[in-house]
Amino acid sequence: MKKKVAFYTAGCRLNQSETAVLTDRFTRMGYQKVAYGEPTDLLVLNTCSVTENAEADCRRVIRRTLRHSPQAFVAVTGCYAQTGLNTLQHLPGVDLVLGNQYKMLLPDYLEEMSHVQKRSLTFVRHSGSMSREDFVQDGVGEYATTRANLKIQDGCNFMCSFCLIPFARGRERSRLSDDAVREAERLVERGHRELVLTGVNIGRFANGSGGILDLIQRLEAIPGLARIRISSIEPTTIPDALLQYMSTSRKLCRFLHVPLQSGHDGILSAMNRRYSVKEYRAWVERAVQKIPDVCVGTDVLVGFPGETDDQFAATCELVRDLPLAYAHVFSYSARPGTPAARLGHPVPHAEIKIRNQRLSELSRSKRARFYQQFLDRDCQVLFESVGKDGLWTGLTDNFIRVSVASSGSLANQLRRVRLTGVMEHAALGKLADADTPRPGRVPIPVFQSFEKEAVGPLPA
Repeated sequence: MKKKVAFYTAGCRLNQSETAVLTDRFTRMGYQKVAYGEPTDLLVLNTCSVTENAEADCRRVIRRTLRHSPQAFVAVTGCYAQTGLNTLQHLPGVDLVLGNQYKMLLPDYLEEMSHVQKRSLTFVRHSGSMSREDFVQDGVGEYATTRANLKIQDGCNFMCSFCLIPFARGRERSRLSDDAVREAERLVERGHRELVLTGVNIGRFANGSGGILDLIQRLEAIPGLARIRISSIEPTTIPDALLQYMSTSRKLCRFLHVPLQSGHDGILSAMNRRYSVKEYRAWVERAVQKIPDVCVGTDVLVGFPGETDDQFAATCELVRDLPLAYAHVFSYSARPGTPAARLGHPVPHAEIKIRNQRLSELSRSKRARFYQQFLDRDCQVLFESVGKDGLWTGLTDNFIRVSVASSGSLANQLRRVRLTGVMEHAALGKLADADTPRPGRVPIPVFQSFEKEAVGPLPA
C-alpha cells in the first residue's frame, strides 16, 4: 500500500515552484499525494519567514495534521526552517527540520531513514551558509494549474534593511540555462501553456549562457509554449533591451511587477533600496511608453519604522499618479536580525492597518481603471478554471482576469474574448466569433485615460 504525503506551502511563488518539484520526486518514489487536511503518513511543510506569523502558521498546520493523523511524520523545510531553527527543533510534533541548503534533498533524507514514523527527537540538517554556485534542480514541477512556475534564480545580494530573505536563502545564484530549458520542455509536454519565471531576484539571472533575455529567447523556441511571464523583478535590474523585446514578442507577456515599497526618498534610503522616487517614476513611464497595453504592478510596504503621515501621503500620491495597474500592499513586520528591527519610532499597529486599507482601496480603483481601458476590445485569454458561479476564468497576457460564460469546457484553452464589463476582481467578457479579426496592439494614451475614465474619487 502506498504511503500518503501531503504538502503545505506558505509564502511566495518560489516556494510553490520548489514544492512542485518535491511533489514530482515523491510521486516517482511511490508516494500517493493527498490534499492538505486529509489523513496522511507524511506532511511536508514548506515555510516562509517574511512575516512574524511564520511560527504561528507552523503550529496551526502541525496541530491540524496530527489531529487527524497522529502518527504522521512531519518534515519542515523552507525559509523559516533556516531562520527559526531554535524554535522549530523544539516544536511538538516536528520530526525533521531541513534548512534551505538541503531542502531539495528532502526525499533523499527520508529514503536514507528507510522508514517514516514519529521520532522521539527531531532530526536536524542545517547550515548557516549556502552554496553560491550556479545550480541545477532535478525533476519537473507537478502542477494542477494551467500556469506552471519555472525557478531560474535563488538568493539575493541587495540586503534591503527590512528583509530576511538574504539570510534565509543566501547570496544570489542562477540556474544553469540548459537545466531550466529541460524542465520547461517537460512542463510543456505535460500540457502547461504558460510558464512563470520565478526566483528571489530574477533580474540578476546570469550564467555562462547569458542573462534573462537570452533565456527567454531560448524558451520561446519551445514548441507548444504559448506564454512566458516574468514574476516580480527589481526596477534596477531591468535593461531597456528587455522592455524593447517585450513590446514585440509574441510569447513574452506584457506584464511587469516592479516593487516600489515607498514613495518617499527618506524611507527608501532607510530601507536600503537602490533607487530614488524620481528614478522609479522615470522607469515606469518609460516602460509604459515602450510597451503598448503593458500592465505594471507594484509592492508597497506601509508602516516602516519612522514613516510619518506626510511620508505615507507621498506614497499614496505617487501610486495615484503613476500609470500602475495595481499595488500589493503589505504591512511592515519587524524581522529579528534585520537592520530595520533595530530602528526606533515604530508606527502603531492601528495606524499601519489604516494605511494598508487606504492604499488597498487605491489599488482597487487603479485596477478598475486599467481594466476599463480594454472594454469593447478583443483580448486573448488563457482559461484556467470554472468558478462556483459557473463562469470560466483566465488571464490575458497583460494580467487582466476575465470571466465568461460557456456551455463547454474552456480549460487550458487560449481564446479570443471581447471585454464587456468590469467587476471588483475581474473583467466580464464574451467569447468572440471565430471569424472576427484580432486587433493589433494599439497604444493606449494611459496617462489621459487615467484622468478621463475615473471610477469615482480616489482615496485621499
